[in-house]
Amino acid sequence: MNSRLSSSAEYFFKISSDILLVCRNSAHVYSTSSSNNIRNKEADMKAPRPRYFTSNEVSSHNTASDIWVSFLGHVYDLSKLMEEHSGDVLLKPIIDVAGLDISHWFDPRTHDIRHYIDPVTHCLLPYTPHGRFIHVAPPFPSSDFANDFGIPWWKDPKYKIGVLSKKIRTIRILNVLTLQEHIIEVCSEENMHEILQRYLKYNRHASSYTWKYDGKVLDMDKTLEENGVRDDDADFDRLKMRDDSYLQSIMLYYNDDLTEA
Repeated sequence: MNSRLSSSAEYFFKISSDILLVCRNSAHVYSTSSSNNIRNKEADMKAPRPRYFTSNEVSSHNTASDIWVSFLGHVYDLSKLMEEHSGDVLLKPIIDVAGLDISHWFDPRTHDIRHYIDPVTHCLLPYTPHGRFIHVAPPFPSSDFANDFGIPWWKDPKYKIGVLSKKIRTIRILNVLTLQEHIIEVCSEENMHEILQRYLKYNRHASSYTWKYDGKVLDMDKTLEENGVRDDDADFDRLKMRDDSYLQSIMLYYNDDLTEA
């Protein structure tokens, strides 16, 4: 009898220990999962949205004192670089491409200058067919080259100002109150809040309006495509029609509330 009681006690003790272990593991998994979810949410809240630019915006900054370029999907303002190295002959290749995309200068895998094997010296050298530029080492040792500049400008985040849009869209915005309409270029990646910022130069009270398309109120946190405003450019190309013959119209309805301005 005592032997049976002892066996039963041992059995129940083992079962209880197993249950306790499972509960501890479950609690640990739940705690870890919850912590990860909280961290992910905090990261999403802290990460600011990038600013998007059209190629036309980049091309408008094409002087030695106001120079933008784009490469590998990002936009860079090199005006400070021009100012810091004013008068340096190595600025010329950069000034010559002001406002243009220079992705062909760089290796998309390394985000560094393209290189080639020199047929004479058999050395690996930077490929600069338009001439050597700032922060590129000469093809041979030289006491004139200062290599203490730190990060080369094409890797320095201080010059990066935003993202080059992969697809530009042209839309018509119609103010129902004043019957004024404006045709503007926007980036397909931009949400309606960011498009509103572009429109402010035409109407500084744009936030006091309800934005609608096809009779439906637009979600200002979503893009045009996410709001059901399709990009019809591919259809126009297929039908060989001019894409400016029809533009989607965003209708603005006044809220009579200037506190939003």
